[in-house]
Amino acid sequence: MTDLTIGEVYAVGVPIVLVIIFTEVLITNWQNQSYYKREDTLCTAGLLVGNIAIGSSIKGLTLALHFYLYQIRVINLDAIMPVWAIWLLTFVLIDLVFYFYHRMSHRVRFLWAIHMSHHSSEEMNFFVSFRQAWFGPVSKIPFFLCLPLVGFDPTIIAVAGVISTLWGIVGHTQIIGNLGPLELIFNTPSHHRVHHGSNDQYIDKNYGNLLIIWDRIFGTFEPEKEPVKFGLVNNVQTFDPVKITFMGWESMLDDIKNSSGFGEALGKVFGPPNTRSRGGGF
Repeated sequence: MTDLTIGEVYAVGVPIVLVIIFTEVLITNWQNQSYYKREDTLCTAGLLVGNIAIGSSIKGLTLALHFYLYQIRVINLDAIMPVWAIWLLTFVLIDLVFYFYHRMSHRVRFLWAIHMSHHSSEEMNFFVSFRQAWFGPVSKIPFFLCLPLVGFDPTIIAVAGVISTLWGIVGHTQIIGNLGPLELIFNTPSHHRVHHGSNDQYIDKNYGNLLIIWDRIFGTFEPEKEPVKFGLVNNVQTFDPVKITFMGWESMLDDIKNSSGFGEALGKVFGPPNTRSRGGGF
């Protein structure tokens, strides 16, 4: 289906990412603006290492599951669509699935306990995009199983997924302003700054990764109007990646123990984050 490999994508993408991070550091230093702080950057690195370790350990199993579902796919897309159209549709549907996964990661408490790590930084820079949850690779598996099942090639899904992830890095910056007409379709830095805001009107908005059209369609879009206060409603007050990874679970377990019955306990797991973690915060 394709000669493009994940390795080739990384070979091109990683140098580009390093250049844009270095450029951002130079620009912000020249402007005497401290968008990078040592402790925060080291914390991000710690979260990234855990994410990579867990993601690598389950990558083979996840890919095998995708190939199994592809063998029993509902539609043979190869027979009805040209390759370019399959690629395009793969990007679009990956983004749609991500939208719902991302939205549920903010609105379902046990998923938020995983995802809140990404929002725990009070900074906004390209490196913050690497502040990834340790168990994120596990939590997203059920959401993306639909793609090979309906007929999308797992190889294309994997490559398109990596490219989409690399695009997500671009949104994490303060040095890029409004991009004009692109703001209507794509999830630009302006839109993603809103997503990382703890301002009341910015909480739980702009979930898209590549495209912003899903937020416009499903009513979760909010433009950037007032300055964004980055981080959680109640920030974590630590740069320890282990504490940040598990504090949401500890809070949830405490609430479960204090529940008056089974139904209330279920609500603590599958309901929305409580007032202590609204928009993410403890």
